Amino acid sequence: MLKKRLIPVLLLQNGLLVRSELFKIHQIIGNPIIEVQRFNEWNVDELIYLDITCEGAYDLRREDHKIKNLSEPLAILNAVSETCFMPLTWGGRIRTLEDMRVRFANGADKIAINTIAFDRPSIITEAARAFGSQAVVVSMDAKRVQDNRLEIYVAGGRRATGLRPSEWARQVESFGAGEILLQSIDHDGTGEGYDVDLIAEVASSVRIPVIACSGVGQFEHYADGIHAGASAAAAANIWHFKDLADRQGKRAMARAGIEVRQNPESGR
Repeated sequence: MLKKRLIPVLLLQNGLLVRSELFKIHQIIGNPIIEVQRFNEWNVDELIYLDITCEGAYDLRREDHKIKNLSEPLAILNAVSETCFMPLTWGGRIRTLEDMRVRFANGADKIAINTIAFDRPSIITEAARAFGSQAVVVSMDAKRVQDNRLEIYVAGGRRATGLRPSEWARQVESFGAGEILLQSIDHDGTGEGYDVDLIAEVASSVRIPVIACSGVGQFEHYADGIHAGASAAAAANIWHFKDLADRQGKRAMARAGIEVRQNPESGR
């Protein structure tokens, strides 16, 4: 049986790391370069960076937080990749195969796409053919609507699609995606745990790996996502506000009977 992965998700807005709540509230929390250096010392399996900057709004004018010599997102990706010693997924502001190619050239191991995948699903197939399915992650954002029904949203949670998560998941798999990053808009930043029904619906609909995200407030929540069918447990905010989040997270998963990768140097 494949061991389950533990993955931090880092949100990048205007060149700065932010915490997110309900896809609406964003609070600056740090420097993306310093964070990757910290994760290199921790026992994590992969890193996911998502640039959630609105189109046309990239701005690094905040002098108190500005990263010297990093004036645009590709420069940040390049700097992150130079010190990242684990698989790195990069998403956000990707519209074409050339956008993907440039991100791979700047150090990404995988790319994550969301809105463009819905607006032009053929790009999933094109990307899989050009770079391999293993390098193509489709990020899916789901929200509960009338009658508690789950629906996929795009454009940063602002546009409804009319699709159920299971329906969209089957489509992206058929188009050639190698992995799904599944986020709950309702659980984002709440600390109340994953939407396990959402995870179960999507994971049971496809054969490709599903990365569960959104809502983790305590380390025991990771196991809930895995038990619901996810292949990897991911989170964002908890990594910034909990001490020793890597080892505590993996220990909690191990206590729940989940096989996880351990750090051979530390025996953790």
